[in-house]
Amino acid sequence: MSTFNVPTREEVNTSNQAIFDNLNKALGFVPNLYATYAHSETALENYLNLANAKTSLSAKEKEAVNLAVSEVNGCIYCLSAHTAIGKMNGFTDEQILELRAGHASFDTKLDALAKLAKNVTENRGKADQEVINNFLSSGYNKGSLIDTIVLVGDKTISNYVHGTTQIPVDFPVAQPLETTGV
Repeated sequence: MSTFNVPTREEVNTSNQAIFDNLNKALGFVPNLYATYAHSETALENYLNLANAKTSLSAKEKEAVNLAVSEVNGCIYCLSAHTAIGKMNGFTDEQILELRAGHASFDTKLDALAKLAKNVTENRGKADQEVINNFLSSGYNKGSLIDTIVLVGDKTISNYVHGTTQIPVDFPVAQPLETTGV
């Protein structure tokens, strides 16, 4: 059981209170993981700046990476959140399960991206050259490669925050891949 609480608006500094207010306006709530970042006076703002930074990847591509990385890292919070976000971005349940497994039979370009995200995460940043070559020959460029690695790092941060704090999941809980047959 976690010793970490999910801080309320009243328990965080004024800078984080303003971020909570903005999240409430934009999302209708403050996700528990974001609130947990607010234990630090600066981490929530820093993380949101990274997560919302410009990238060459589309929203769907970002979700493909988020799902593959979170599966490798075994983060039920991020898998649950990004399953919901993936659906909002047009992925079906079956496509989300494939992306979590690190492939996409329904789209060759997303397949190369999901395979790269999974491979980079599994190998701690030392991607296999064959996977890199496949990514580049699928229509991505070296800039997209760097953007993907940055996103892997971004998602790994959240995976580790949840893995350490074990705060409650406040999204519909994603089922383990083993139970889905993928």
